[in-house]
Amino acid sequence: MPPLLTLAAEADYRRHFEATYCRGVILTHDGIRVFFKKDDFDHAFFESTFRNGVKDTTLSQVRAERMNWIAATLADPTADRFQGWDNKNGRYDVTRCVSVVFGDFVVVIRLGKKADGTLKANFVTCYDANNSIGKIRQSPLWNREDCLNAL
Repeated sequence: MPPLLTLAAEADYRRHFEATYCRGVILTHDGIRVFFKKDDFDHAFFESTFRNGVKDTTLSQVRAERMNWIAATLADPTADRFQGWDNKNGRYDVTRCVSVVFGDFVVVIRLGKKADGTLKANFVTCYDANNSIGKIRQSPLWNREDCLNAL
């Protein structure tokens, strides 16, 4: 398990995220490039007081300290990978991959195809799923071939 990341201020965590993830090259264990946007920081590292999707609180220290776990989770060949739930359509989505390797910490990516037909991914979020890990672990397993066939 990677050590927790302890920085002095929110701005330091934001700089670290942008340098490591937005400008860095992050790959999954099987070589899929994962892309990150600067705006992903706010979604991933702030919390919603009412769990309604509105990020209305300050930086979540618990989430920020686990920032380096994102790359480690994606790169770990032993991570459990599940299909993500699509709330809008009320079903599992083979193009969303939820990876779990460090306790209840999950990383969610959405996959697509590059022009040459190979897979690419966009970071969606990460969080400690202590309230929902049981449900996540009951989800269908994510499979690269199923994902490719669906795209």
